[in-house]
Amino acid sequence: MKLVIRGKNIDLTDALRDYTTKRLSKLEKYIEDAKEAQVALAVEGEGHKVEVTIPLNGVILRGEEATDDMYTSIDMVVEKLEKQIEKYKTKLYRSNRGVGLKKALAEQAKQEIEAGHRPEKFKIVRTKRFALKPMDEEEAIMQMNLLGHNFFVFFNSESEEVNVVYRRKDGDYGLIEPNF
Repeated sequence: MKLVIRGKNIDLTDALRDYTTKRLSKLEKYIEDAKEAQVALAVEGEGHKVEVTIPLNGVILRGEEATDDMYTSIDMVVEKLEKQIEKYKTKLYRSNRGVGLKKALAEQAKQEIEAGHRPEKFKIVRTKRFALKPMDEEEAIMQMNLLGHNFFVFFNSESEEVNVVYRRKDGDYGLIEPNF
């Protein structure tokens, strides 16, 4: 698995890069299909934050931890990812009665293609249609809050593209700008 490690407000020393690589390579024994992992190390005030994103066969494994020590944050995010992988594998195992992970994913994809629709566990029960009114990010956030939602899809008047604003766990807001 290739690791793309980047830092924000921190010097990426060889020791830190080696430690991150060593700890995350531990995950390879669980997920041999992963080709790349994105790792972001950041220092924000007194906190040391680590974010890891691993795309895996249509599923995205993501872990984020922040502590007073970068090495502790790395250890904690690896533990969190291990739990996610275990949960994912257990779910696949139960639904496929013990077939290996690769075979289970291949079989699941094959069934979805043959059926030509989504599996029942991802059944869409409601569809909403609405007009996209051009607005800026602040107006979209205000609209989202007025509706009491956690996200809001809008047509960004500045970029002239469809964007999504969402409320993050830390109470701040995020903006999704898709690339086509």
